[in-house]
Amino acid sequence: MKRSVYWIFSRISLAGLFALMAAPAVAAPQDNCSWLGPGQLLPQSGQLLCSDEFAVGYSASDREPLWSAEHLTAETLQQAETLHHRPDGFHADKRLPETERSELDDYARSGWGRGHLAPSGDMSSWQARKQSFTLSNVIPQNETLNSGMWEKIEAATRRLAWRDGELYIVTGPAFREARGFIGPDRVRVPSSIWKAVYDPRRRATSVVVCRNETRTHCAQGPVNGLERITGIDPFPGLPLQIRDHYVPLPLLPVRTTEERRPAYRHRKQKTASWFERLLQ
Repeated sequence: MKRSVYWIFSRISLAGLFALMAAPAVAAPQDNCSWLGPGQLLPQSGQLLCSDEFAVGYSASDREPLWSAEHLTAETLQQAETLHHRPDGFHADKRLPETERSELDDYARSGWGRGHLAPSGDMSSWQARKQSFTLSNVIPQNETLNSGMWEKIEAATRRLAWRDGELYIVTGPAFREARGFIGPDRVRVPSSIWKAVYDPRRRATSVVVCRNETRTHCAQGPVNGLERITGIDPFPGLPLQIRDHYVPLPLLPVRTTEERRPAYRHRKQKTASWFERLLQ
């Protein structure tokens, strides 16, 4: 009887072992989010924090993200349009220790808004939208810029994703000049905000940058200019000939800084210089 029970148990154990060996390995969402970058690669700076539909490279010393990465498609945007409510509010990222994260108190009465890097309007599920309100996806942003020009740029990016089918997007802060810190945790205030876009259909890239102030100035320029000044390569998985193929994309509303300055309108070199001045 004992030998029979042992034989049955062994057969069951072996069958289970072979089943496990045959089953495909499925990574948890937090294990790997490289699919958000072209060529399965993301920017290399900061501590990688993966969420369902975006990732950030987080700086513990600055208490804010250095970049966020998204892969927008027409399909996910169609799903996003069915979500009509915002989550209850922002919240600290409990994945980070208290000594490395920002808190809601840091932004209270600071004079700065809480600006998303990966916009909540891009998210196609309620869970992803709630994740976008985590403070590890937020920087101190001028309120007028946040609800004005930057919101228009985000909307224009979504329209381009609808039109061309998909976009890879990386967004981040730049520090042209010292703007100080806010809150007890000393969250660093950026002087500019940039958004890099790779359009696979056009096989082209572009970067929009805006000064982080009420009377903002915005410009569009090449990825290599962004990398040279900030040290961040937003698309390390792209071949150089594609990454450096700069094409101005329809991301800026009319009458932006570039269009108001006739001296820069048809002079690419000076337009690039104005773009880089906004990043420095």
